[in-house]
Amino acid sequence: MKLELRELCKNFGTHQVLKGVSLKAESGTAVGLLGRNGAGKTTTLRILMNVFPADSGEILLDGKPIDYQKTGIGYLPEERGLYPKKIIRDQLIYFAELKGMSRSDAAAAVDRWLERLDMKEYSGKKLDSLSKGNQQKIQLITAVAHDPDIVILDEPFSGLDPVSAELLKEVVREEMRLGKIILFSSHQMNYIEEFCNEIAILNGGNIVLEGNLREIRHRHAGNALVVRSPEQEEICRYYNGRASLAEDGSLRITLADPRDRYREMRLVTEKWAVDEIRVFEPSLNDIFVQYTKNQI
Repeated sequence: MKLELRELCKNFGTHQVLKGVSLKAESGTAVGLLGRNGAGKTTTLRILMNVFPADSGEILLDGKPIDYQKTGIGYLPEERGLYPKKIIRDQLIYFAELKGMSRSDAAAAVDRWLERLDMKEYSGKKLDSLSKGNQQKIQLITAVAHDPDIVILDEPFSGLDPVSAELLKEVVREEMRLGKIILFSSHQMNYIEEFCNEIAILNGGNIVLEGNLREIRHRHAGNALVVRSPEQEEICRYYNGRASLAEDGSLRITLADPRDRYREMRLVTEKWAVDEIRVFEPSLNDIFVQYTKNQI
């Protein structure tokens, strides 16, 4: 299964929110959709979910216009959208029925997911009696109980304690193994790095960077060295402003020319005692800041 968004454009009044957004995602993979507030992420996802149409562009599944009658989409919103005063199991079954399941199939799926997420004991309670993290787990069930082809997760780890976060990670990996397409939207870059094969960074309604995350990080590496040494103060003095202490306690040496990195590595190891030296590879957060610090 291959999902393609091609040249999506969307205006709200005189404001052009999307300016030709294109991205791809395939079965069993996760794509991270990143961007600052107002970049166009929510509009892109709403068009994908058929909440409203694009002004132009198309959405294809396996090369054909997506058929929403045959394609299941699950959505975990950043803002919870369930009924706080309703019984949890009843409303989960109701939402699964809205997605096309029979009542008996919906009940079986809901019970299975309540068990899977350690929430069975809360099935007869009202939603507002649960903690924020447990409400997030209930919201997740609405996104996956109907066995969708495409799962959209918007800030899925918000409010989760470490144990619940690990459980959600297991669920995401299971969904990927089942061949689902996962779209992640999050400002928590560590989760994007953990799950996403591909990323797309939106800025001002444009995709300003997209592709395989590992390849992107490799392309952006090479302009600095990471050094750990008992003689870091001497190294700092030698490089006179081009070396600085990183948050993790290592030394980062900015290179005047990335092509000199191996020569500089030899120089450092010959002059000082070195515990570790390697080419600096930026984190996704570093790359995100680089491409979005000047919002278009």
